[in-house]
Amino acid sequence: MKRYMYSPCYNHLMSSHQKKMTFCGCVYTIVAKIPKGKVATYGQIARLAGNPKTARAVGMCMKINPFVPRVPCHRVVGSDGRLIGFSAGKGVKTKKDMLLAEGVQFRNDSVDLLQSQWNT
Repeated sequence: MKRYMYSPCYNHLMSSHQKKMTFCGCVYTIVAKIPKGKVATYGQIARLAGNPKTARAVGMCMKINPFVPRVPCHRVVGSDGRLIGFSAGKGVKTKKDMLLAEGVQFRNDSVDLLQSQWNT
């Protein structure tokens, strides 16, 4: 069975629905490990999930995240540190306030990834 696996999240024998659910489950497991005061990029999460080309799919998983606050989707940011895609409260303003409260460092309106990116 191992030879069929091409990602730690799913294999090619699964239906597309199973792949989506399993992929999001893998993403949620990874995001749940991001510590307070740190962020990860969508691309970083995609790489950790086994497919570096699925950053947008990571965003979709964050959009439907049923495990807030256990899965802290506010800690996932764009590749350049920009705050994107947050629907709670007042959108990215709420996301920024939450990250600031956790000690994430900013440079202007973007996260300072040199200071605050999660080292995996």
